[in-house]
Amino acid sequence: MTDHYLLTNVRLETGFIEINGHIQGTQCDLFTIEIKHGRIVAIHGQSEVQSALPQRDAGGMLMLPTLRDMHIHLDKTFYGRAWRAAKPNNEQDIFQMIALEQQLLPTLLADSVEHAQQLITLLLSKGTTVIRSHCNIDPVSGLRSLEHLLQALDAFNGQIACEIVAFPQHGLLRSGVTSLMREALALGCQWTGGLDPSKVDGDMARSLDTMLSLAHESGTGVDIHLHEAASSGIPCIDYLLNALEHAPELQGRVTLSHAYCLAQISDIEVQALGERMAALGVSLASGLPLGKNVMPLPLLKQCGVKLMTGTDSVIDHWSPFGTGSMLDKANLWAQLYGRGSEFSLNRALAIATGDILPLDEQGARIWPLAGDAADFILIDASCSAEVVARQPAISASYFRGQQVYRA
Repeated sequence: MTDHYLLTNVRLETGFIEINGHIQGTQCDLFTIEIKHGRIVAIHGQSEVQSALPQRDAGGMLMLPTLRDMHIHLDKTFYGRAWRAAKPNNEQDIFQMIALEQQLLPTLLADSVEHAQQLITLLLSKGTTVIRSHCNIDPVSGLRSLEHLLQALDAFNGQIACEIVAFPQHGLLRSGVTSLMREALALGCQWTGGLDPSKVDGDMARSLDTMLSLAHESGTGVDIHLHEAASSGIPCIDYLLNALEHAPELQGRVTLSHAYCLAQISDIEVQALGERMAALGVSLASGLPLGKNVMPLPLLKQCGVKLMTGTDSVIDHWSPFGTGSMLDKANLWAQLYGRGSEFSLNRALAIATGDILPLDEQGARIWPLAGDAADFILIDASCSAEVVARQPAISASYFRGQQVYRA
């Protein structure tokens, strides 16, 4: 496609339909979107345009912001391989899972480039063009998992934006990978990872200090896997927040991944931590887990904490249930925290788009606007509430104005 063109017959949300003071629907109209050099430069009424620019007809499809998978492991997947379920009792003991990985990694590495590329292709078909992938840095694979992932990503240059977390899956201290982590960060990883500093590394303070030191040295952010129960997980979060108060260069650049411990404390305690997290710019990436301890995500959002979600795994030795769809996650958010109303379904889309929504809470159109990046999906639906509830197939994915997937 040319760098300057018109996308015609685009359905955009323009407001809420209220009946007797209650939102009962979403108003949409057709527009022509002018795209140039990867950005939206103008939004024209459907009948306003008289132009010699090349045109592509969107066919009345609904335009929504691109989807964002902000926690996935592209480097170690069973996707594209023969079916295999997770091992029995795979969640009982993280040390058993580490031991299992040590056996699996040599076999997965042989063709990990091919399967990472297959997984990225799946994500594009699901409307995702922005990705944060964790990548194993461990004694078994050394830097090979990272080298293979970088090779896989090369094939999608200009089609996706992917950040990489150097992730010490077998423990930062426990597996002795501090030097390997430095090498990985020097190769271009944008985030320093960590894992369960008390349970896995056995020394919370030294583990967190080492992780923070690596991030400071490399100028990267921090994204730490935290699976620990409240007895050790909450002290870990407190320690991190205290450290950030004295490390302004890392404020706004720390993500807690999972942090299940937040579901095991009172709302008063969650609010206190949430307000501190928001003040220091600490975000939370959650897979929206099901179970008896539902994550208190709406309360954290109310506190101002930036929330993200991700596939985590589509199919691997941890779980076989992933679809690669962020719309699945928006749907799950709506089921966990909403009641299926037009308004709550409309707002649920935010977890999948990085808080970019077509309408604000009053119903004014705030996306797309002239100057926005031309990163979006086209989908055969009447409005975003229908998309969240019914999850229709993606018709097309666009990244920087170029079509990167078409059904």
